[in-house]
Amino acid sequence: MYDQYKVPEGIVIRLDVDGVRMSVENIFKALGSPEVNAKRMADVLLYADIHGIASHGISHMNQYYILGLREGWLNAVPKWKTISEAPACATIDVGPQAMELAMDKAEACGVGAVTVTNSWHCGAIGYYASMALERNMIGMAMTSSGLYVAPTFGAKPMLGTNPIAMAAPARDETSFLYDASTSSVAMNKVALTRKNEGTVPPGWIANSDGAPIMEQSLVPEDCMLLPAGGTREIGSHKGYGLAVMVEILCSLLSGGVTKFADPDKFAHHFLAYNIDAFTGSENFKDQMDVFMKGLRECPPAPGHDRVRHAGMPEKEAEADSRANGIPYHPEVVQWHQEIAQELGIEHCFSKS
Repeated sequence: MYDQYKVPEGIVIRLDVDGVRMSVENIFKALGSPEVNAKRMADVLLYADIHGIASHGISHMNQYYILGLREGWLNAVPKWKTISEAPACATIDVGPQAMELAMDKAEACGVGAVTVTNSWHCGAIGYYASMALERNMIGMAMTSSGLYVAPTFGAKPMLGTNPIAMAAPARDETSFLYDASTSSVAMNKVALTRKNEGTVPPGWIANSDGAPIMEQSLVPEDCMLLPAGGTREIGSHKGYGLAVMVEILCSLLSGGVTKFADPDKFAHHFLAYNIDAFTGSENFKDQMDVFMKGLRECPPAPGHDRVRHAGMPEKEAEADSRANGIPYHPEVVQWHQEIAQELGIEHCFSKS
């Protein structure tokens, strides 16, 4: 995680993983979610916080999930249904079970693809891709999101951050886990940078007229994100193209509507590859070890102490969170204590 949106060490509060999980579950149950749904939502949010992805963790709850449950535009008891289906693929309405369904189809057919329509924010997309690791598969996931990103040369946000994730199992090395937006950065990370009064590097954001901000700067109140690459000269057309690809594979392929029609309707796409249907999974994991170890042992460039591959920062953050507690901003802790008190439940937060 970039230092711009890390909680400063002088104010950070570290909390026990199990206590936070229990508190989050209790809050969702108090707002009408059945226990199984409350556990799933807590699992997704805690996955983000434990792995150092604070922009997608419990700091999201107040602005999104709890507000939506209270105002009724989020359904605490969704009744998912299959819209269309074939042996290796399906489209479902809502459905937190989408990745499990994709993996079930991959067991039978070698690959499984499931699109989800009529949905909303699904948390850190890497959570769903990483589910495949438990079943000895390769997982991919992508999701559309609200309108935050200007297309290359554009002066209006027309796309979401539209992240893509992929997970592939290794044996002894850290498994590969890529999870990144097709924009220069996630919107919440810009918001966290503003909250911490930090600065953003060149090429992350544009002014309200679409002009890229190409110097280190504070975050203006009115800004939009740029595609990955920042400007055309350094590759923003690539991030822009990937964002359009995600929108097509999520929103359009699921039979939904584009963000132009309804920016509040999100759609997702989940893929699972049964490795044994392509090659021996044991040999695959051995070769993944060779590949990941080779990347990890690459000589570092001047000014850097080592090379890491996607998945290593998350695993290191997880080890730190479990040993020392999850790092939180005091405002997040205070809000959770207040909402727990308001709902008449025990918040269960304990400092590590």
